[in-house]
Amino acid sequence: MKFSKRILVTGGAGFIGSHLVRHFVNKYPEYLIVNFDKLTYAGNLENLKDVDQYPNYAFVKGDIVIKNDVDEVFEKYNITDVIHLAAESHVDRSIDGPMEFVMTNVVGTVNLLQSALNFWKDFDQHVFHHVSTDEVYGSLTNEGFFTENTPYDPRSPYSASKASSDHFVKAYFHTYGLPVKISNCSNNYGSHHFPEKLIPLMINNILHKKPLPVYGDGSNVRDWLWVEDHVKAIDVIFQKGKVGETYNVGGLNEWTNLDLVKFLCQIMDEELDREEGESEKLITFVKDRKGHDLRYAIDAHKLVSSLGWQPSIQFEDGLKATVKWYLNNQDWIEKVTSGEYRNYYKKMYDNR
Repeated sequence: MKFSKRILVTGGAGFIGSHLVRHFVNKYPEYLIVNFDKLTYAGNLENLKDVDQYPNYAFVKGDIVIKNDVDEVFEKYNITDVIHLAAESHVDRSIDGPMEFVMTNVVGTVNLLQSALNFWKDFDQHVFHHVSTDEVYGSLTNEGFFTENTPYDPRSPYSASKASSDHFVKAYFHTYGLPVKISNCSNNYGSHHFPEKLIPLMINNILHKKPLPVYGDGSNVRDWLWVEDHVKAIDVIFQKGKVGETYNVGGLNEWTNLDLVKFLCQIMDEELDREEGESEKLITFVKDRKGHDLRYAIDAHKLVSSLGWQPSIQFEDGLKATVKWYLNNQDWIEKVTSGEYRNYYKKMYDNR
């Protein structure tokens, strides 16, 4: 079958990546979507069982840190475009072990850039879309928003590694003319999110009546973005965004961590038919994270005004839908937290 594009999606078995792969596979049957993933603890092919037999989908187990892996997938599938999501992304893990973040987020990104530079001959026919984070901008006070012109000021090893990768992407555009696009997003939420992250962690702990750890006094503010809205933003930037430009993607939806956890408790009490306020008693304040940024907030005006993107769902409705998904998919959580799926797929692909 001849495809008009052959898009390499790195990290396609992860949280955002699997939503993106599913979206592109279903929306663009004329594109071949090549999911390239190392299958670390956060990569889960169970997320894509509904599309894994589609004729326009392929999976390749590989590591962006290994240049030969990247070159081989470019050559085998004659890759025309890249949407790069593969990253180590958990701030706490980066504090405990920053080198893995340097290797994956920085070296891995440069490997992809270099392969694109070497394999693509006519840059007008290609796109390298780098997906990044609002954390590269540092921390806001109680006022103002991150814009595409906000100076970079990363505060954690994770955000520093992502900032570095952003700079390399921009450098390949300015130095070599590589056709790049960058998007920086706020915190995503939705189904298939690895349970170490705030929202699925709290849902799971509330369900099992475990403590709900909240850093500091819970006053840190985050802007929350529905993962499917983020995927649609990536789509429109990939298709219509201007080469060399950065687009911020946000949910226009700020919550303090404490208020968010309290709202989750309220939803869970209703869903589990518990007495009102029962789950909120599980909230436990813990020592604050090192270098914990006070507030993130995205100004997505450029994306909205130039490309017509808009968030599609109210946060309250999205959060209720997210809670229902986790409650209805306890088998998925069990597989993820036990590592059962990793052992299965590791054996499957390591023996090929």
